[in-house]
Amino acid sequence: MADILEAVNIQWHPGFYGAAELEFLSNKGDLEFQREFNLSKEPIRMDLLIIKKLADVRIENELGHIFKKYNVAEFKSPDDALSIDDYYKTVGYACLYKGLGETVDQIPANELTISIFRESYPREMFEAMKNLGMEIKEYYPGIYYISGKQALFDTQIVVTRQLDKETHRTLHVLSKHVKEEDVRVFIREAVQMSEPGDRNNVDAVLQVSVSANKEIYEAIRRCDKVMCEALRELMKDDLEKREQETLLKTIKNLMDTTKWTVEQVMAAMKIPEADRGKYIAKL
Repeated sequence: MADILEAVNIQWHPGFYGAAELEFLSNKGDLEFQREFNLSKEPIRMDLLIIKKLADVRIENELGHIFKKYNVAEFKSPDDALSIDDYYKTVGYACLYKGLGETVDQIPANELTISIFRESYPREMFEAMKNLGMEIKEYYPGIYYISGKQALFDTQIVVTRQLDKETHRTLHVLSKHVKEEDVRVFIREAVQMSEPGDRNNVDAVLQVSVSANKEIYEAIRRCDKVMCEALRELMKDDLEKREQETLLKTIKNLMDTTKWTVEQVMAAMKIPEADRGKYIAKL
């Protein structure tokens, strides 16, 4: 039961945001990523808005070949359904975003695109689209372009399981059925990244991937010391945060049970005096 609850509570979207930015790493200076973009004063928001800064820049990653100026991206977790209504909901987000312009037609419809990401093939949705007269064409492995009179904006449906592994490693590890070799290659590539923003995105992807695939990661930790160290280094900030949270919880519990002061508890726990101030500030 505990494992089932943990699986239900996995927060997939932060991992997707990180994966999206890592996918477009070679063009990150040309794109602006706005997460959970609010579409109104009420909490109506799309998952990710990607703004292409310069019209004449070609996005190297094939996921971005469809991109125009404004690009709405929606992500469906492995446990989420993807139906024709989800497609129209995303179209609605794009329409609302277009209507947010400060002047008439400030956001032209022909400068808007839609991308919907899901791990598995959305067979029922594609059938519904065909029945509505839409055309579906696989331009690249796992990347399907939607066209026809019923398609209001240029649209792609991305089936992450079908994407080329060499090109889209980050999206492949964002799965509940990750392959050990994909994890190993992702970690080897990730440790080469040094910029803080890139490392934060790697951490976001790994937090989700580890939560969804604990047995795979535990096997890697047990059998491969080098890979274990690399994984620990990549998730260092997250691990340190968890360790601090655990330590703070222990301090509070001891204060409640012993009625000691925080200074007495930390002295008993032999916490270095130089570190005590940061814990006191959080109590």
